[in-house]
This record gives sequence, C-alpha cells and structure tokens, in this order.
Amino acid sequence: MSRFLNNYGMLGVLILLAALFSILTLREQQPEGISAANSLAADLIAQAGRDEAIAILAPKGGDNAVFAYQLHLKLTQAGFNLNLESTGDPATLRTSLEGWVKSGLPIHYIATLKPQEPVIQALAAQFPELANALIVTPAPYRWPTFLLPDNLRNVANQITVIAIIAIGMSMVIITAGIDLSVGSLVALSAVVTAWLIGALGGETASVGGMIIGSLGAILLCGLVGAFSGLMITRFRIPSFIATLAMMQVAAGVAYIISQGKPIYRLPESFIWLGRGAEPWLGLPNAVILMVILYAMAHVIMSRTTLGRYIYAVGGNEEAARLAGIRVKSVLMFVYAFCGMLAGLGGVIMASQLKSGAPTYGVTYELYVIAAVVVGGTSLSGGEGRILGTLIGAFIIGVIQNGMNLTNVESYTQKVVLGLVILGAVLLDRFSQARKNSPQRRRERREKNSGIQESKNS
Repeated sequence: MSRFLNNYGMLGVLILLAALFSILTLREQQPEGISAANSLAADLIAQAGRDEAIAILAPKGGDNAVFAYQLHLKLTQAGFNLNLESTGDPATLRTSLEGWVKSGLPIHYIATLKPQEPVIQALAAQFPELANALIVTPAPYRWPTFLLPDNLRNVANQITVIAIIAIGMSMVIITAGIDLSVGSLVALSAVVTAWLIGALGGETASVGGMIIGSLGAILLCGLVGAFSGLMITRFRIPSFIATLAMMQVAAGVAYIISQGKPIYRLPESFIWLGRGAEPWLGLPNAVILMVILYAMAHVIMSRTTLGRYIYAVGGNEEAARLAGIRVKSVLMFVYAFCGMLAGLGGVIMASQLKSGAPTYGVTYELYVIAAVVVGGTSLSGGEGRILGTLIGAFIIGVIQNGMNLTNVESYTQKVVLGLVILGAVLLDRFSQARKNSPQRRRERREKNSGIQESKNS
C-alpha cells in the first residue's frame, strides 16, 4: 500500500477533485432518451385513463427519437391504444397536431421533453380544440452535472491530445530532459497533414491519401524530435535550449506552409479519428487510441529492457554509460518518440477541427509538462510512472472542466492551474529531499547490507 501511494498518490487527489466538483455542480437534471420515456410512462399509466388519447411530440434525432419510440411502446404495452407519435421540427409537429385535430380525435395529454415544452405550448395554443389538453414532461431529478456521462466523455476527449503527448514527455523527463517543442509540433503536424491531404485529393481524398498525409506529418515531427536529440547528445546542448530553438523553427515552418491561414480542404470522413465514436463502447475513437497507447507505454516502461534503460539514464547517466547502456541511443529514441506522439496529437486535432492551422497547440507544452509533473514524474529524472502521467492529465482536465461548470473566469483558471503545477513541483522537491536525507541514506545502506548478508549466508 505504501508503494502504491508513493507511485499513484495523485489518484486520491483526482478522486477528491471529482467529489468536490460533483458537490459544486449538483443541479436539477432533465432526463433524456429511454430514462425520460420510462419516467413519463410511469406517470401517465398512473394518472391517465386507457381510453384517453396521448400525443407524443419530440424533436427529431438522437435521444429525442428514442424517447418518443420508447414512450409509445410503453404506453401501448400498458393498454393505451390512442397514443400518437410524431418527431421533427416545429413545422412538422404542427402539421401532425393539425391532422390529429382535424380527424376529430380528442387529445387529453401531450407528452414531450422539458426543453421542448415552450414550443409545444405555442403550437397547442393555435388549436382551440387543445385548450384542455394537459402538457406533461418527465419529472426532473437531482444529479451532479460533472458526473453526467456526456460531461465525463467530454473530459476524456478534451485531454486526449495532451495525454498522448505526455507519454513521450514522461520518457523525456524521466531521462532528466525536457522538450519545449511539442506545442509547435502539434501545429506543424496539423498543417502538414491538411496540406498533404489537400495535395492528394483534398475533399475527395481517399482513405489511403488520408493515412499517407497523417503518417507523413507524424514522421516529420519524429525527425524534428530526433534532430533535437542529436543536438543534445552530439553537441551537448542543454535540452531546454535545443527544444526551445526547435519550437521556434517548427512554428515558423507551420506558418510558412500554411501562409498564416488555416487549411480546410479535408474530406468529411477525416473526422472519424477526432470526433467519431464506437457505439459498442460509447467512447470517442481518440480516447480509445489514448487508452491503447498508455497500455503499450506502461508495458514498455515496466516490462522491457528499453524501459529500464530509460530509468537508468535518468537516474545516473554516467553510471548507465559505465554499465554498457548506449546512453545517446536512448536519448535519441525518447526525443524522436516524443516528437512522433506530438505529431499524432496534431493529426487528432486536425481531425477534431477538420482543418490545419499554425495556431494550434499554443502553450500545449506547458499543459503536457504539467500533466507529467502532477502525475508524479520527478524533474530530476529517474522516477515516474506512465499511468501516473495519465492521472495527472485527468487532474488537469477535471480542474479545467470543473471550473468551467462552476463559471470560474478563464483568468482565474490560469492562476489555479499555475498553483497546481507549482504545488506538484514542491511536492517533488520535498520528496527528493526526504529520500536524500542522511537518515534515509543510512536506512538504505542498512537494508542493502542486510540483503547482501542474506545472500552470503
């Protein structure tokens, strides 16, 4: 338990934040879809006569159509044979009401959803025959807005790009480095993706053309990351300076390629990755990709030789070199991999917004670094967990989403996020100081000597 709390202690912070925003966003909610139909059906079955006519009116599409169908089915099963159903825009609903009134059928109840009630009242007022008709809606219930399924999916979808890039950033920071170019690489990737797809057919581009355009942008960003790694390993330029320079270069190239304007000529199907969702899971495709990448990265960092090498380089680069680890190759890999993930983030953003623009990814490097640090990765290198980074990304996303739901202004949000980052860094420093204290060093020596004596015996 102590080890788990040490590695994933921020999970408790995430749970506390979720609980806090759940309390602060406790509101009266209006049921939708099947739950709305079941609630209203129970009320009508209890109060309406089986020979009374019930008109079901709802907007067209999505949960609204499900509500109308399910309510009609429930009432029919309960013995209501005079229930009528119509979905569509106000003009369509008015036409349906007019037809029912002209047929001479006396309508006793008009069932609809709460947001649609003012529209239905206005339509019913146009027909004197409906003066006595009672408009009924599903009963509301109290539930936190933060915990609504749509909002939780929104939180996960909003952090996708930052969380994916944070995988590579975690590896970089574990090696005691930093990569400030990832935000600009997001813009470069989005612009190059849109530009290549435009060159391969634009709005009529095939699936193959979209894949080639996306892979081309990802590989380009990987090459930029590898170049940063080369500057760091070959010429011993500090990672902060090398990646800062590449941040400016990548941003400039993105503006040059796009001529400072967004590129919009993309096929409609290109939004599948960024906006699409799998109905059998109910999760956006980008979120599913994020989960897969985190699972793979966790295995790499915790179960492979490469992962152990990354930790070793960050813990003590000279000791790793003397142990036979190819330190330069490891560093080249982590920077190239981080660049490729930033490129993938740019592709996802281009898919979400169906365009590529040089303004994408602004300040994303700060949010990515914040997610890594808040997730427990030490800026001193050698320590950190990939799943901790995912927790850190969710903490950032939950704070932003919760403050939006509680109407906190954007300027105050920046202050809060800045304090969160500062607090995470301070916790890291206190943890490092405690581990390096004389007492802790003495305890480690005693433990190691005990283990050695046990082996000798």
